Amino acid sequence: MKNTNRGKRSVPSAGTAKIAGRRPRDRDTTTETRILGAARAVFVRSGTAGARMQEIAEEAGVNQALLHYYFRSKDQLAQAIFRELAGRIVPSITSIFASNDDLSLKVERFVHTYIDVVRQNPFIPGYILAEIHFNPERLAALAEQVTGANPASAMQSFIPRLRAELDQQAAIGAMRSIAPEQFLVNMIALCVFPFAARPVLRLALGQDDAAFDRFLDERRAELPDFILNALRP
Repeated sequence: MKNTNRGKRSVPSAGTAKIAGRRPRDRDTTTETRILGAARAVFVRSGTAGARMQEIAEEAGVNQALLHYYFRSKDQLAQAIFRELAGRIVPSITSIFASNDDLSLKVERFVHTYIDVVRQNPFIPGYILAEIHFNPERLAALAEQVTGANPASAMQSFIPRLRAELDQQAAIGAMRSIAPEQFLVNMIALCVFPFAARPVLRLALGQDDAAFDRFLDERRAELPDFILNALRP
């Protein structure tokens, strides 16, 4: 009898043992992408502690057997989401401060990059801060993956350059003296706060989505000068 299944790939049932035995090359990238998207939505909504694999499976439209095939545990899935979300910001920021641009342009690029990325993913700051608080080793792993060095080494790759730039501006009287670590923390905090406190700000300021978006446009335009002017003598 002629084999009518020759040349056809069988699609294993999500509830059978065939799933666990599939080779990596058989992974369906569309399904994997859908699972990651669902996990991202659930994690930013519930956090990794509150998220359930069943909730992620339902969000993705798959059953738990298939979910466990692609990502064996919630922790493994959380690490993938953390790398994806944080990885959208870290490389850009690192390249900005490692560049030869003058200080004012670095500040402008940092503010614009941060606001542009995070406004498209407004729950990233809260999610990342929670992950860093409960799983700080993930931050170290991400930094090493992105930069090829541990966090301390990565920071030292541009801190001396930033210190020299700040000292030069102070020496010519263009700004007050400030340590590079303090400068970075001040700038990051001014960018992060509107997103981390978004629900409170919207409530306090009576803003809907459109109003908050206009607020971000204004902040994007005004914040670079505010940061630099705050340091002028």
